[in-house]
Amino acid sequence: MISALTAERVRTDIEVLSRAGLAVDDFLNESIAALGRVLPNIAVCVGTHDPVTEMLTSGRKFGDLARRDAEDPLFAILEYGGEESTAFSEIIRSATPAVAMRAAGLGAPGASVRMDRLIRPLFGYGDELRLAFRDDAGLWGGIALFRGPDDPAYDAEEVEWAAALSGAFARGVRIGILAQLTSRSLRDTTASGPAVVVIDAADEVVRMSIGAQQRLLQLGAAADSTDPLGTVYALVTAARRLRGMPGEQVPRARVRTRSGVWLILHASPLAARDDDHGEVVVTIEEARPSEVVDLVVAAVALTPRERDVTAMVLRGAETKEIAAALHVSAYTVQDHLKAIFDKVGVRSRRELITRVWLDQYLTRAGQPVGPSGWFLPEA
Repeated sequence: MISALTAERVRTDIEVLSRAGLAVDDFLNESIAALGRVLPNIAVCVGTHDPVTEMLTSGRKFGDLARRDAEDPLFAILEYGGEESTAFSEIIRSATPAVAMRAAGLGAPGASVRMDRLIRPLFGYGDELRLAFRDDAGLWGGIALFRGPDDPAYDAEEVEWAAALSGAFARGVRIGILAQLTSRSLRDTTASGPAVVVIDAADEVVRMSIGAQQRLLQLGAAADSTDPLGTVYALVTAARRLRGMPGEQVPRARVRTRSGVWLILHASPLAARDDDHGEVVVTIEEARPSEVVDLVVAAVALTPRERDVTAMVLRGAETKEIAAALHVSAYTVQDHLKAIFDKVGVRSRRELITRVWLDQYLTRAGQPVGPSGWFLPEA
């Protein structure tokens, strides 16, 4: 049974942390430590997601799972293979953004692909509680807490308490993404231009382009990070599942690294003569401004009209252009801009643009551009 006093203190702590402007790592580390006071566990796995595409963008492990990365590709394959009813992309569409496997009747053999193939046989855990970090913009991340086979199962009260924190965790991740500002001293200048990773039909990495390893290291720089190939396999699995479907789209994920650089990853299956489970190519490259505008606007948590104004500002539109496009007066645009500046914590358009993404590009103004159309590495 949950202690009401402890539960309220932890809820308040996480709410405060979610509004503190912490980078994603700091927010998650402190929040997970607090969470354990109410939801005891032996292991925790937490990930962030692209809220628009719902693809995994990063992962972190704690407790018994720390540095146990060998099964990360299998996790991604099961999570995005379309057979698991408690995948995070399914949980956010449920009335409650949290689920405990045994309490939901999914702990028995045959009830869950993930429990059958991963959680029980490879890790030996007895129960899992999942919480999706959701808000109006979509899925910002998710956390899984595990208990041992001899521990009591998570109960309905614990699930209900966890579900109430979904919005706070979404806020903390959302704000944390924008807190990770680029620093020239932190940026890995050895990685430049697009990188390619090829996964074969047996889910093995068969080829990597020059620079691919450096790009992968950018995705997993912290001590508690999961194997960055987990994100690659998530995209590969989604690409295979979506192949041939009406309106087929290339799965993609936008990731802001710990040094503040925006990367975009996308996966495309290669044509196979015998079946549709052939090789898949995953490309990793620095994102252009137009490729992250929608995600950044979602991260700032603005009203729909403020999002419209912000998107146009980030594309370089002047006040008159914005007013004409939105059929409002220039004074109304200025009012929206003031509200936007207050929410983002800046004082001008220039600061807004710099806060969002210009630091990634402006610091290299005048740097030579290579055949790919992107900046060459610094000498």
